[in-house]
Amino acid sequence: MQCFPLRGNKAAMTKSLKKLIAGNWKMNGNSAAALALVQSLSEGVAAEPALLGKNDFVVAPPYVHLAMVKAALADGPIGLSAQDCALTQDGAYTGDISVGMLVDIGCNYVILGHSERRQYHGETDGQVAAKASLCYEKNLTAIICVGETEVQRAEGRHEQVVGEQLSKAIPAGATAVNTVIAYEPVWAIGTGKTATPEDVKAMHSFIRERLKEQLADGGNMRILYGGSVKPDNAEALMSTENVDGALVGGASLKADQFLAIARAVK
Repeated sequence: MQCFPLRGNKAAMTKSLKKLIAGNWKMNGNSAAALALVQSLSEGVAAEPALLGKNDFVVAPPYVHLAMVKAALADGPIGLSAQDCALTQDGAYTGDISVGMLVDIGCNYVILGHSERRQYHGETDGQVAAKASLCYEKNLTAIICVGETEVQRAEGRHEQVVGEQLSKAIPAGATAVNTVIAYEPVWAIGTGKTATPEDVKAMHSFIRERLKEQLADGGNMRILYGGSVKPDNAEALMSTENVDGALVGGASLKADQFLAIARAVK
């Protein structure tokens, strides 16, 4: 399944008109809950084929549920993402999961550099870039997360911080085919706070210009917004210039809310 229509076709470098709606389940759910959720999502998308005319869908369950979720998705239109990957290929790295293993289990995408990985695991931009390069070798699409803290925004350094993340975390070899950027202001993740459409428009415009400077096809790279995205704010956010979809956290754990966000795309 190819959620990003350009994948594997590097000659075609025009940005997809579809939004990418990605659900990051984080460390939530037992096997029964994960199976019920993915079945509800699959049934919901099947019941509303018009959603697929406007959106591509991806879900990112915890590692332990990837195989089960992939089996439930079968060859349907919802893609599968891991929430992270190892810095190395297979070897003596207890507890790590390599990109080769993720490909073997059926993943299409990998989320990299999420603020929770940066905060709790000390992940650096250099490590994110190294992981993304490994993803490219295995034809996995990297969803690279960037975003500033509340203090950094209050100090007026939000563009500087995000600009540095973009320059250091996006490796050589990144294209609009194999990379998606997700802007997630750290202060809006899991807090209930949401950046205003004006804030989002300004930052996504800044990111777009930086991508154009860094990459030949930076104008075509998808830029997602993440940070307390919910059905009641989705329409305003998804209609904002340079917002090409959403990386959804808490609302992705409820099929009706996740699908409502997709319905908000006009």
